[in-house]
Amino acid sequence: MSETNRNKTGRRPTATSRSSAGRTGSAKTSTASGRSSSQKTSADRVAAVKNARNSNSVSTAGRSTGTNRRRKRRRQSPDFAKLILIGIALVIVVLCIAVGLKGCSKDESGESGPSTETTAEPETEVHAEIVVNGISVNGLTKSEARGKILAAMGWDMNVSYNGDTKALDNLMAYNVDLVLEEAFDKAEAGTYEVTADGLEEQVNASVESLAAAWDVQPKNGSIESYDKATGEFKFAGAKVGTLIDRETLAAAILAAVESGDYAKTIEATATEVQPEITEAEAKASFKRLGTYTTTTTSNKARNENIRIASEALNGMIIQPGEEFSFNLTTGNRTPEKGYQAAGAYVNGVLVEEPGGGVCQVSSTLYNAVVFSGLKTTERHAHSYEPSYVTPGEDAMVSYDGYSGPDMKFINNSKTAVGIKTSFSNQKLTISVYGNPILEEGVTLSMVSTKVKELDPPEPVYEEDPTLELDVEVEVKAATPGSRWVTNLVTKKDGVVIEEIVLHNSTYNGKPATIKRNTSGVVVPTEGESSSGEVSSETGSVNETTEPTTEAVSGPGSTQQTTAAVTPGTQNPGGTTQPSSSAQNVGPGDMIAPSTSAAPGSVTGPGSSVPQSPADMTSPAPGPGVQSTQSSAVSVGPGIQSAETNASPGGVGLISPIG
Repeated sequence: MSETNRNKTGRRPTATSRSSAGRTGSAKTSTASGRSSSQKTSADRVAAVKNARNSNSVSTAGRSTGTNRRRKRRRQSPDFAKLILIGIALVIVVLCIAVGLKGCSKDESGESGPSTETTAEPETEVHAEIVVNGISVNGLTKSEARGKILAAMGWDMNVSYNGDTKALDNLMAYNVDLVLEEAFDKAEAGTYEVTADGLEEQVNASVESLAAAWDVQPKNGSIESYDKATGEFKFAGAKVGTLIDRETLAAAILAAVESGDYAKTIEATATEVQPEITEAEAKASFKRLGTYTTTTTSNKARNENIRIASEALNGMIIQPGEEFSFNLTTGNRTPEKGYQAAGAYVNGVLVEEPGGGVCQVSSTLYNAVVFSGLKTTERHAHSYEPSYVTPGEDAMVSYDGYSGPDMKFINNSKTAVGIKTSFSNQKLTISVYGNPILEEGVTLSMVSTKVKELDPPEPVYEEDPTLELDVEVEVKAATPGSRWVTNLVTKKDGVVIEEIVLHNSTYNGKPATIKRNTSGVVVPTEGESSSGEVSSETGSVNETTEPTTEAVSGPGSTQQTTAAVTPGTQNPGGTTQPSSSAQNVGPGDMIAPSTSAAPGSVTGPGSSVPQSPADMTSPAPGPGVQSTQSSAVSVGPGIQSAETNASPGGVGLISPIG
């Protein structure tokens, strides 16, 4: 047997070794029996050796094959570490999916489905010989220990003033919490003492709360009421105040806590405080702090709204520190309060709304407030540039009884201020009265500058079937929008000492209105289809229809008519009749009533054009005078017709909105 085979079989007997042992045993047995069996021949021994060798070869081959099989099985066996990692990953994925589904699950109403409420982790007892203020907390939770220590203190401290006694919260509780936090974190045996160190902040807060209930603030002499009959403010006398001595009370509380006198009642003291301004001083310095005036229109409904709103402000008194609200003062502008329907912009659309024009009152008040030195807390610009104040210096308001843009300010002075209003002859004046807020010689003003012009919206087209095809007539020009910057200018004795930006304002533009005819058919006007006859007595044309316009004419003016004239024909004076249906009347022009001349009739020297009764004294156009078509408005001599609301015989007025 080779050395290698011997090494391999040293750990485990092989088939060869077992066979040899058997042979040896047989031989010994045979010898012991006295060689009773016959001796084997040498040939038999040779054959036995060969058989043993063959058996050994088969055993070795089998062992080798078994080893290889075991090696293969080890190579093919699974990697348990990898399987464990894969299993953990699968568990994590399953948990994530479950959590996600739980978070996303909601019932049909949008409410989340049933879920378990998270509860705080229960407190654990400390198992250590911890002693706080001589009290053992071994085996207690932190909350139990806290309650036991605070109860042992017997806290019953009170503060009294002028017969009124108030309990003081246990100021030591804060420090008890700090000590227990430290002791439970260490969880080791030890002795702790709760001191009054670092309680100054808690004591001062308690003192301030007590003092606020007992303080009586001094009152300066100032106006108290307003007599609308006389238009005068009435004054009230100054009052002495009493303020709790905070430093003394805080020191007394700290001393009681440090000495452990937790059941003590401490008496607070107060000091008299004189007012800064006496009644006599208030009367002597009382004056008008700021004032502003705006001009209204002749619109009766709008002016009535302005009168009602301004009357609601008249005599209002705002105490020091109080905030004034325009909307809350006037209330909702409703017909029940007398407000009438007038032009106002709602979401950029011009509508007839009860209270239209009230914004002029809030804007006038805003200017007076700024000039007085009071602090404005809310202000809004209009949708479009106002006409009664400089853009950037307006204050738009709107109110539905619950909310809306407001105009607010705070009385930041030491005395009460009052509002006084007056409205007559289309002049609205609002003034603020009180004791001086600004230093002597200091004045405030606003300076607004347009920093950018914005493009107007796209034109609005209106169909007019009486126009010639492909003809457009601009009946109202576009108005560009704008952006303004308003600065607050402070002057001292007339010299500018400061100029700061107060606010910015942006206003929308208005589109042009253009008439055109895209129907493909030109419809004749009423004047073209009507018939008339020439009076034999006067030679004038008698119309069967009423004039469509009113006109005020003056000597030397050109009359504007809606008479149908064939394009290109001439008057005897030699002028050509234009076919345009809307022309501007220039200075020195006259506007004639809407009439139609009979076919074949002319206007020339000696002829006359029928007019309304009020205009019968006006002369007819003379030679060389052009007559144009227009939707006429009332104008006076020398005044150009504009697309505005005009008074008869006067200049057209553009009604401010809001």
